[in-house]
Amino acid sequence: MPKVTVNGLKLYYEIEGDGAPVVLIPGFAAGRWIWFKQTAELSRNFRVIIFDPRGVSASDKPEGPHGPEQHATDMLALMDALGLKQAGIVGHDVGGGLMQPLARNAPDRITGLFFFDFLYPGIGPRMAEPDRLNNIWYQSFNQLEIAPAVIGATRESCRAYIGYFLKHWSHRKDAFDGAIEAFTDNFLKPGNLAGGFAYYRGAHAGRIRMLKGGAPELSPIAVPTCVRWAEHDPLFPYAWTDRLAESFANLDLAMFPDVGHFAHREDPDRAASEIAAFFERIGWR
Repeated sequence: MPKVTVNGLKLYYEIEGDGAPVVLIPGFAAGRWIWFKQTAELSRNFRVIIFDPRGVSASDKPEGPHGPEQHATDMLALMDALGLKQAGIVGHDVGGGLMQPLARNAPDRITGLFFFDFLYPGIGPRMAEPDRLNNIWYQSFNQLEIAPAVIGATRESCRAYIGYFLKHWSHRKDAFDGAIEAFTDNFLKPGNLAGGFAYYRGAHAGRIRMLKGGAPELSPIAVPTCVRWAEHDPLFPYAWTDRLAESFANLDLAMFPDVGHFAHREDPDRAASEIAAFFERIGWR
């Protein structure tokens, strides 16, 4: 598996296909391999790049917190290292978090943004409403110094923790059948729990500002943006899409029916079709 050194870190990636480059960014609990079911389809018309961000899977795991801004800087450095003057960017969950500063800091490098369910400023204090607290507890727990030791104490504890999210956040409960052991294997590798959890420490200050209703007012991102939001996401309800137009000036929003939080895993063929159709609509081929 090839790797590049960016910002002093080794990031592992894979490339498949020819055509206009499209980079796929994973969300929490996954690495580049979460996109394997889309890669084969998309690579028919695009040059598809999947990679492990810092702290994740095979890539380096530096000490200390690293939030969206640091990941966005890595992303630009990765594009430079691969000779990508521009690229389409696809992300889910945490991946969507880093795509926003990326598009604000380097809009000329991004031809289009495609999001599955993710955190954005317009969600605001709704995320911390009392009836939502049982859904966001992990964002605080993952920041605790003891978290990697507790979750990684045994294979059973790691499997139970990761498996809980994969099952609880899915609408199609068979989406991860046969895969939970592979997820567990990944997180039991040295540094992978602490590396993944470091994102939550890096993003914490921004999250608290948002929960208090104090997120900074930013001009809308002008890059063409497509959002396909799951119909049955227990973490980020579809109703929370109501303020997306405040953050994205050129927005194509639609519900992704009959899926939960992991739309790209629960309905991979349609996810690939939606991604391809968006980039074709904006002329990125």
